[in-house]
Amino acid sequence: MSDARSVDIDVAGAQSAAPEHSTPSPAVSARPGVVADGPAASSPRLLVVMGVAGCGKTTTAALLAGRLGATFAEGDEFHSPANVTKMSLGHPLTDDDRWPWLRGIRDWLAAEAQAGRSAVVPCSSLKRSYRDLLREAGPVQFVHLTGSRELLSERIQGRAGHFMKPEMLTSQLSTLEPLADDEAGFTVDIAPRPDAIVDTIIRNLDL
Repeated sequence: MSDARSVDIDVAGAQSAAPEHSTPSPAVSARPGVVADGPAASSPRLLVVMGVAGCGKTTTAALLAGRLGATFAEGDEFHSPANVTKMSLGHPLTDDDRWPWLRGIRDWLAAEAQAGRSAVVPCSSLKRSYRDLLREAGPVQFVHLTGSRELLSERIQGRAGHFMKPEMLTSQLSTLEPLADDEAGFTVDIAPRPDAIVDTIIRNLDL
């Protein structure tokens, strides 16, 4: 897919409950990842599920990896302890904080592609410059999960034990640069259930 675009969600296929993601066997990769059960792609796909805090990146990316038979890694695990501490205190990260984190994700994606494996990772990817760095791994496609500020805030406040503080949503929304027309990817609304969101993503990946 050569350009960024918005997609309408078809919620008719949503189930009454989102399926739980089970942890499959570890993959040999540059960083911790798991290989999910599912149909393998004919050629490796590198997918980044992006968006601000509370949009459901990890849930969506894990379900998507399972459906595609791709390797999954949790993007937050690439953060340094210093970054996690900073965010736990409610302080937004600077570019200097983010570059090593993004390089780690880029290198993991590149290693998966080199091994011939499709890979899915959740990563906020708020700025075009961040996405440009991730694209150094290969032909990365971005799935931008979007929703109202009210819904995002509600979801953040409902999370227990996560280092991301609700007040950081304002900082992330102000930093966010949506996908440009020349970027490979598309946007998806987060209002439907996760399984319906993944159905829509798969339809728009031209599989």
